[in-house]
Amino acid sequence: MTDKPAKPLTLTLNKEFRHAYYQGKSCATPCFILYMVRGRPGVRRYGITTSKKLGGAVQRNRARRVIRAAVWSLGDELPAGRDFVFVARERILTAKSTEVAAMLRRALKKLQRPASPDGKRNPPRRGKGREEHG
Repeated sequence: MTDKPAKPLTLTLNKEFRHAYYQGKSCATPCFILYMVRGRPGVRRYGITTSKKLGGAVQRNRARRVIRAAVWSLGDELPAGRDFVFVARERILTAKSTEVAAMLRRALKKLQRPASPDGKRNPPRRGKGREEHG
């Protein structure tokens, strides 16, 4: 038997979603908004929100399936001890789960960057050879 990474657990309670919205860090991508908040130690949990703005039940279910597949594909790349809430955006209806997984990787990197002393996020580092304008 091979050891597969454990699938993240799901958030179910409204208060868990609200906690992520109000206390968590957020990052917007074209397909979803990701909220990340400290959760149970050693446990990865996620929740997905899809509004009726996306369309009918078929479209909302597809959006949830695509996000779920992206989360499962990342497996252990998701930091343990964190809860994640995804708010689906309209563009997810045409996206593939591999594209969404790539967006999720970038969003995680952005959320895990350390904050500057004044509380704001550090700007992205510029590559070598570029001149500073100021």
